[in-house]
Amino acid sequence: TFKHRIRKTVKSYTHSSVITFRHTMVALARASIMAFLSTSARHHQQALQRRTYASTTSLAATQYLLRYSYIPDVLEKRGPYREGHLGLAKDLIAEGRCLAGGPSGPVLMDVPTGALFIFTDLDAAKLFVEKDPYVSGGIVTDHSIEEWNVVVQKE
Repeated sequence: TFKHRIRKTVKSYTHSSVITFRHTMVALARASIMAFLSTSARHHQQALQRRTYASTTSLAATQYLLRYSYIPDVLEKRGPYREGHLGLAKDLIAEGRCLAGGPSGPVLMDVPTGALFIFTDLDAAKLFVEKDPYVSGGIVTDHSIEEWNVVVQKE
């Protein structure tokens, strides 16, 4: 069944320390698409009728998540770049294009392993990466930009 295939996919990917969250989500999306394509048109119509949120969710709520990975000694090496990094973020916040940002890592971390920023448009996220002194200064080792469709939030 569809649920069994999803559980099997999730179980096989979540037990592997090599596969990242992003890969798991891609696998789930692929499984969903395959299940969707393998069912009858009548079943699709019934499923779509049950998913009333699909017609009421506004895509105006689409935001963009920028994830950074940092070098292990970020705290020691960020000094010369920190003012420019924070200034760029504050400028985009003032323009209404960045909603929030800050360091991220394991719970109770002493040293952040990366950062997460939320942008209102894709161009703002790309601009941040392009102009961020943390990137050009070698503090950021990797980054990704993901689309996030907000369905529920505090009003």
